[in-house]
Amino acid sequence: MRSVTLVLSDGTKFHGKSFGYETPVAGEVVFNTAMMGYPESLTDPSYAGQLMALTFPLVGNYGVPPFTVEPNGIPTFMESDRIYASAIIVADYSEQYSHWNAVESLADWLKREHVPGITGIDTRELTKVLREHGVMMGKIIFDDEPDNIPEAHYEGVNFVDKVSCKQIIRYNEGAGKKVVLVDCGVKANIIRCLINRGVEVIRVPWNYDYTDMDFDGLFLANGPGDPDTCEAAVKIIQKQMSASRKPICGICMGNQLLGKAAGATIYKLKYGHRSHNQPVRMVGTTKCYVTSQNHGYAVNAKTLGSDWEELFVNMNDGSNEGIRHKTNPWFSSQFHPEACSGPVDTEFMFDKFVDTLIK
Repeated sequence: MRSVTLVLSDGTKFHGKSFGYETPVAGEVVFNTAMMGYPESLTDPSYAGQLMALTFPLVGNYGVPPFTVEPNGIPTFMESDRIYASAIIVADYSEQYSHWNAVESLADWLKREHVPGITGIDTRELTKVLREHGVMMGKIIFDDEPDNIPEAHYEGVNFVDKVSCKQIIRYNEGAGKKVVLVDCGVKANIIRCLINRGVEVIRVPWNYDYTDMDFDGLFLANGPGDPDTCEAAVKIIQKQMSASRKPICGICMGNQLLGKAAGATIYKLKYGHRSHNQPVRMVGTTKCYVTSQNHGYAVNAKTLGSDWEELFVNMNDGSNEGIRHKTNPWFSSQFHPEACSGPVDTEFMFDKFVDTLIK
């Protein structure tokens, strides 16, 4: 294993060993506190441009499942077609793996997909630094190539445009109610949760004008980066809301885009929510749910239009976790009801959306 150094933008250095693809890389360093789910997280397009540090110390012990595709066109065990995270940072990489569904090691997968991985890093100390200073840019540099220094481009980059589909893709054709899914970087299990509920899904690029299409409901998907780079999508949502009361549901980036369409502003969280254990409360109730999350931005609920209100709030920091319109069937969640990986306590959000299509 070659020696590598993770250098944060404030000059902090962490020394470790390379176990993935051997190339320098730069990006936004974020931490994820989930205990498992690295195949799903690595293939989540919302991690595009980011160096993902896992706080759980042992990683790789259950290997990597096969990349198979179901008859409906959705990956069976992954959340997209490839790894989107720029790198993975772990404390203790397990070279030996054991799992009934594993076909290769994490290291072999990373090498095959040209993604760096580093081990031997004190990821809990790294997390403490990020919690204190906030999310920072970072670079992974090989110690025997000190002059090969990568440059990161994250702020102001429209990552949604990089990961969104380029043409319309249809799932479950002719099944019943039609849902237009705006692909900002959609996870496979979101599509699965919709088609499992008997609807046809029409997946369109993030900036596609769907307002003249024949459909029954609109679904705004998750995605990476800054929602303020997606003004084109916001304008189309506003056009749709001004023309029709058709149901709208959003997840993660979809919550932020719906919030912007409702007049709200977006701000960047100090270090984001990336885990399987974020507690959220449904506003107006004492119901609290444990949720899976992956986002670095949030809706400023105080700036919502008068026709809108908060639907969920985060119990840790009070940030917004969902909004709804007071009269129209338009609502969203900042967390991931489909999880994968993580708890599925809030999968009822899909039931609620599909129920509104029938009414």
